[in-house]
Amino acid sequence: MKIAIVHDYINQHGGAERVLEAFMELYPDAPVYTLISDLSKMPDAFQRAQIHNSFIQKIPFAKTQYKKMLSLFPLAVEQFDLRGYDVILSTSSAFAKGVITNPNQVHICYCHTPMRYVWDLYHQYMEELNNPLFKWYLPKVLHKIRQWDYVSAQRVDHYIANSHNVANRIKKYYGKKSEVIHPPVSSEQFYLSDVTEDYYLIVSRLIPYKRIDLVIEAFNKLGWPLIIIGDGYDRKRLESLAKSNVEFMGYQPDQVIAKYYSKCKAFILGGEEDFGITPLEAQASGRPVLAYGKGGALETVISGETGYFFAEQSVDSVIDALEKISTASFDTAAIRHHAESFSKDKFKDRIQQFISSKV
Repeated sequence: MKIAIVHDYINQHGGAERVLEAFMELYPDAPVYTLISDLSKMPDAFQRAQIHNSFIQKIPFAKTQYKKMLSLFPLAVEQFDLRGYDVILSTSSAFAKGVITNPNQVHICYCHTPMRYVWDLYHQYMEELNNPLFKWYLPKVLHKIRQWDYVSAQRVDHYIANSHNVANRIKKYYGKKSEVIHPPVSSEQFYLSDVTEDYYLIVSRLIPYKRIDLVIEAFNKLGWPLIIIGDGYDRKRLESLAKSNVEFMGYQPDQVIAKYYSKCKAFILGGEEDFGITPLEAQASGRPVLAYGKGGALETVISGETGYFFAEQSVDSVIDALEKISTASFDTAAIRHHAESFSKDKFKDRIQQFISSKV
């Protein structure tokens, strides 16, 4: 059985890329097709992989300006010639599921979410645009992409959703059923610490829908120390909101992140996530999580045992929950044990069983 893997972009090491890495470990001989890659930002496993980029990769400045080439992505992904493979395994939150296959092939898509910027977050994205030209032009582009997204979603033979939250979106926007297999957490990379230091922690891309601004405003009022690890185009705006008790550390390697997880008072998740791997990484470090009570966090955090939820995306709601979690006691070993139920080995077993049942 010959397998090809298709992934949207290989230019950051986030939760989707950790799923891709697990697929690459399961099927080490499988080539990986992607719209664009920047291997300088990826771990060693990706340096050894057979990665095939689309024609987008050859366009000048594509590595840094690829988002401006959005209208070309459907064409680019449809140019991948996958006729030599029996199974196509796509891992997609955007375009990878749109590859063209023939009736003798099986296309299984591990869906992180339907495209949020053309579906459930469309109006939020439009509201955040400041450039008048983009405000006029982008809705026309996204209207066409929304149509393509629905049509291309019908090409998939079998869907796996990364959460029940995403399974509901797949049913809503694509009219397709899916099986839920939660993404893995590499719990062996994280550890318990005997020391808890005086800070709370965010590990995230710095983009608006993560609602880090909301958390910053709450910490500004409380004056408590908050450390933010990660980078993104919203960083300057967030830094302008923050007082001196909030520290931005930018991008950090995995070893540094693991150290900060292990010693934080609690990990904070301000936005609604499709699934959200970082809360599980924090729990693998034995640390409690404070999360917005919607989306994927409801599937990974056990209220009162591994953390708490805040009910509304308001400063007062976050502050109330912070004051609650700051005085609560947690069993760090029990928190880690919960995270271990999302292990990579269990994930691989379920993926293999699913593929075997469909081929």
